Amino acid sequence: MNKKTLFQLIKASYSSLSPGQKKAADFFMDHSDEAVLLTAFQVGKKVGVSETTVIRLAYALGFSGYSQMQDLVRRDWLEEKQQTASEDFQSSVNAGKKNLFRRVIDQERKILRQLLDQVNEADIWKAVDILVQADRVYIGGFGSSFAAAYWFYYTLKQLRGNVLISGPKGFLPEDVCDLTEHSAAVIFSFPRYRKETYNLASYAEKQGSRVIAITDRQFSPVGQMASVTLTTDERMDSGHHSIASVVSLLEVLIAGIQERDHEKIAKRQQRLEFLYAEQEMFLE
Repeated sequence: MNKKTLFQLIKASYSSLSPGQKKAADFFMDHSDEAVLLTAFQVGKKVGVSETTVIRLAYALGFSGYSQMQDLVRRDWLEEKQQTASEDFQSSVNAGKKNLFRRVIDQERKILRQLLDQVNEADIWKAVDILVQADRVYIGGFGSSFAAAYWFYYTLKQLRGNVLISGPKGFLPEDVCDLTEHSAAVIFSFPRYRKETYNLASYAEKQGSRVIAITDRQFSPVGQMASVTLTTDERMDSGHHSIASVVSLLEVLIAGIQERDHEKIAKRQQRLEFLYAEQEMFLE
């Protein structure tokens, strides 16, 4: 086995796992403290699958058996605890020097480092291809999620046409009635999950549109419905959902779109720059 963490291995193989294996995998991701001590039978009992399903998960991830996978679970757990202890110690040493702003920035740094570990490149490229190929893209974000949704809407409109966005409180039937199997819906959903996101995903799904969820965990309500689910601070237990991690994930998507469709994007941006200059929109 290589030096990847169990979390990284699960992320890389998640889409190919059976429903039962996904339940077991989710338990290992969310309850590593408990998993280090449990047998395959006990894990299966916890999540409602058979012992065989848990063992097959180990095989699916490339292990020779459950015991080898559990060795990695324990190694990851120990390294995480050591890192946390080191950070906590350093925090206590510097407690007198740190102010509120430093603590906030340190938390964001941890979240962004976690994002780097959990990003699945295959899912990123799948989402990129959907966004490049779609005849239209509808972006939905409600409540506090609207800020990130609008940033993505504004940036994506610089790269392609036929991009629409919801309002912060809901979406209009007239805006989504033209969605088809050739369209895409990008839906932002973070706790507390809004009903509007579920309704929008359900409608897009009925129209045959591909749904990309930008959310905090794979099994959020919209995450379970999406063609592609991209998560941000999935393993952070702070209760704080970082806008920095969301925008960083969106920056990755934008970079992928620019890579895939650079010729069309260059032509569009030339036309936009001409219009901006003609209308004297900017001071510089």
